[in-house]
Amino acid sequence: MDDPQAQEIAARVREELARRRISRQALADMARISISTLEKALSGRRAFTLATVIRLEEALGTPLRVRPAPAIDPRADSAGDLGGYSRGAVRWIEGRYLTLRPSFGNPADIYAYLTTIEWDAAGSHLAFRESERIDSSFSQSGRVSMPHLSGHTYLVTNVDGQYRLAVLGRPTIKRALYGILTTLLVGNGSQLVPTSVPLAMLRLDTGAGDEVAFGRIAPGQPAHARYRAELDGVIAGDFARFPR
Repeated sequence: MDDPQAQEIAARVREELARRRISRQALADMARISISTLEKALSGRRAFTLATVIRLEEALGTPLRVRPAPAIDPRADSAGDLGGYSRGAVRWIEGRYLTLRPSFGNPADIYAYLTTIEWDAAGSHLAFRESERIDSSFSQSGRVSMPHLSGHTYLVTNVDGQYRLAVLGRPTIKRALYGILTTLLVGNGSQLVPTSVPLAMLRLDTGAGDEVAFGRIAPGQPAHARYRAELDGVIAGDFARFPR
């Protein structure tokens, strides 16, 4: 044992002796070592051997050696509390998505923005972020959960315990995702009211961003009919239900 480690072990032994109110002789007898060996080790005149430390640990019933915590590799390849997925198993979902939902202000309008899903190496999980929103100050970002139990994908935003959640069904052959968005909107005065609306996320290939329209899409605008058909597909395709 090197000096710093030996000194730390000696301090732990002295603390245990004081806490349990037992003598050094009693500890030596319990550990089946000589009192001379124990005295010299505690005074620093002799280094602790591994065998001596192990016997002391067995006698005291407590660890004396500080074991380093397992190193966390920031490049780890699994998301434990988000469904236990590995990166290799979820690469298919990484990409850019045209995201559509009804406008909260006028349900006839469609709100269109961009959602990007990619691997967060530092957190070892998928993450998402929104952009191209006309109300950019409300752009969301968070983590992606993909549990095997339900087969659904969850986009989770947690800001100081306040959650916003998107629940998406299995991808279509075009890798589109359909489901619902649950969030809060401003009701009477400043009161916040929970709401859920259909949500469609359409995969965009590289360079396809110029072919779509973002923002508030009103009836009569070129993209409206196509976007409305996608949102109608949430219910028509039984990706979500809104029972009354």
